Amino acid sequence: MKALGEFIGKYMALIILAVSVLALFVPGSCLWVQTSWINYLLMVVMFGMGLTLKPVDFAVVFKHPKDILIGCLAQFTIMPLLAFGLGKLFGLDAGLLAGVILVGTCPGGTASNVITYLSKGDVALSVGMTAVNTLLAPVLTPAITYVFLKTTVQVDVLSMFLSIVKVVIVPIVLGFVINRFLGKYTARTADVLPVISVAAIALIVASVVSHNSEKIMQTGAVVFVVVVLHNALGYAAGFLLGLVLKLPLAKKKALSVEIGMQNSGLATSLAGTAFPDLTLATVPGAIFSVWHNISGAILAGILRKIEEEGSKDAVSR
Repeated sequence: MKALGEFIGKYMALIILAVSVLALFVPGSCLWVQTSWINYLLMVVMFGMGLTLKPVDFAVVFKHPKDILIGCLAQFTIMPLLAFGLGKLFGLDAGLLAGVILVGTCPGGTASNVITYLSKGDVALSVGMTAVNTLLAPVLTPAITYVFLKTTVQVDVLSMFLSIVKVVIVPIVLGFVINRFLGKYTARTADVLPVISVAAIALIVASVVSHNSEKIMQTGAVVFVVVVLHNALGYAAGFLLGLVLKLPLAKKKALSVEIGMQNSGLATSLAGTAFPDLTLATVPGAIFSVWHNISGAILAGILRKIEEEGSKDAVSR
């Protein structure tokens, strides 16, 4: 099981890509994954994240509150602003604009912790930012979404808040509590958790893409370009912010990954809650779910190379 977990973790991007391609071009093969399952699958992923958290993971919040504060402010300002700017620049219609902004206002995805680890970044900082941003999301995600979209579409702020609490906060807290008091038992699940999480994410992607395949095809390349730019500019802005603040390389990496990778599964889930009349609102989250896993794997290789080249330069001196 450990070997299987390592294999799936290593090839997660390719697995998600394969599932998304199958769901897009042969939607009938994945329509059995009901859209009503998405919230429950996301809860499984969040519960799994909670099982991996320990009190020590939150110590970084108290030891380095400034770093966490920087991450939170950047997360909930840079990505929403980029989403709104790109949406307007490319003239997206109301549904797609709502979906892109919702992706931008969601907290960082749990995959950011894995990518930070693969990038040889500051994993403790990454986990701390993800945890704090996720805890703030029930208030900030609906509030910021409303600020940007109140003149375009109606946002059901209360439903979005309750959905985030139910789908994200409760499962994470439950997993954390179980791990805190039954750690010796949950430790045995460490090898199987990556398998379950990737399977859940793959099913979410399969459901969203297959049930929206026609709409994704209709939107053409524009929304894909917006999603790619949103993600790439988020990575760049995070790293640039780290440079401006003169943070250590490991923290620059964590900041870059955390800001660029969004909880797009949550965005897709919330789209149906907040924008029931805008069917295209789920499309950006679906595309982002696929793309950020691919780009994250590529980014990890680039950031790891920076580390290796830096080490070689230090040795040569």
